[in-house]
Amino acid sequence: MRFAFRKSRHSDNELVIATAAHFDLGRRGEALAVEHLEQNGYRIVAGNFSLPIGRNLRDVIVKAEIDVVAYDGSTLCFIEVKTRTSDDFAPPQANVDLRKRRQIARAALAYRRMLGLVDASYRYDVVTVVAKPDGSAPRIQLLKAFWSDSQLKKRVRHESYWD
Repeated sequence: MRFAFRKSRHSDNELVIATAAHFDLGRRGEALAVEHLEQNGYRIVAGNFSLPIGRNLRDVIVKAEIDVVAYDGSTLCFIEVKTRTSDDFAPPQANVDLRKRRQIARAALAYRRMLGLVDASYRYDVVTVVAKPDGSAPRIQLLKAFWSDSQLKKRVRHESYWD
């Protein structure tokens, strides 16, 4: 896999930081998504909310990040933003897999507990941004209620009993 790096300099006295091009694409996509959400009446309350949600099997701390937290009316929305340069292979929302949904749901529960919003209505949305490198207008799509907590429940496996 090949990465293109871009150097960014904030002033003459600061350190030059090299960032991968896909990080720039992600930041641009999140900015476009926030602008789109505000145009659709959402009230943004947090961006890039991150916190530790547990440990993995190797005992390494796992962090989850919610790209955007916003209100749509009185509904608290936890929004994942997926940005791609093309959707020829698969739509951007295809990358919001079960593992990612579970991580966001755990972070959302922690967020709601921290702020005393456990009983507030909430939902999980996804914003897809397809920003072609040719400079054409990006295609932005808002997918409301993309998943729910009931879809994340692990199945309880029962042992079969034979007589």
